[in-house]
Amino acid sequence: MTVHRTYIPQPPLADFVDSFWLYEGYYQPHTKERRLPDGSMELVINLRDDMLRVYDRQNPHQFQSFRGGLISGAHSQFTVLDTTSQQSIIGIHFKAGGAFPFLPLPASELHNTLLPLETLWGSTAEDLLDTLREAQTPEMKFRILEQALLSHARLPLTPHPAVAFALREFQGVPPYPQHLPTRTISDVTEQIGLSPRRFIQIFSEEVGLTPKLFCRVLRFQEALRMIGRVQQVGWANIALTCGYFDQAHFIHDFQAFSGLNPTAYLTQRGEHPNHVPLHHGA
Repeated sequence: MTVHRTYIPQPPLADFVDSFWLYEGYYQPHTKERRLPDGSMELVINLRDDMLRVYDRQNPHQFQSFRGGLISGAHSQFTVLDTTSQQSIIGIHFKAGGAFPFLPLPASELHNTLLPLETLWGSTAEDLLDTLREAQTPEMKFRILEQALLSHARLPLTPHPAVAFALREFQGVPPYPQHLPTRTISDVTEQIGLSPRRFIQIFSEEVGLTPKLFCRVLRFQEALRMIGRVQQVGWANIALTCGYFDQAHFIHDFQAFSGLNPTAYLTQRGEHPNHVPLHHGA
């Protein structure tokens, strides 16, 4: 039986963390899957096998192994995950720009990168793993992980005002697509009183992507949401609604982020829009 729990932390973590999550007894019919970029960062800890594997995007026979846990930087390309090592895992899904107070380096240095948790948190990472494994209930595990995150926070727990303002403007106000972000990067830059170069630097250091790349990922994610909502997919309509120049522009961006053309994604997608099963031979 699969156990899936989530936990929304209290302030101040609620401003930075979307959710804590836990899977127990998590078995998939496929052994690998693509994880598509969404502009956020993720911390993942394996509670059972002590190993997480991430495969090379070009060579499915090569992989990186991460003992215990890893942190995934903000990506602008897909990753290939090994689902057989995810049977008992816990993690933190950060909000866009939410991981930076808990990192000892700029988030931009983790762009399209995965690092062992011990590289960031040292010996405390192994102590955390032992404590999490000994905890008997999901609630206890969440509290332990919450305290560990707080212990690594750099104070004060506040984003740069320009980054906070830009994220609000770029992400717009749900529901979509009626409130798709319409503010351009130049619009935002004019309002925050920073030079474009300085704004790009600060935004990248906290979010992990440049403003332009972050907005492209947001647009790609909106396209995925639209695909998931409609019975009959009209690619030209999706391209227009999501703000692409034309259908060719939409297909180009879609392939850049997912490694698939939109039609292939439609036939291969799984239950979650950001996780695409890879079957044998893929």
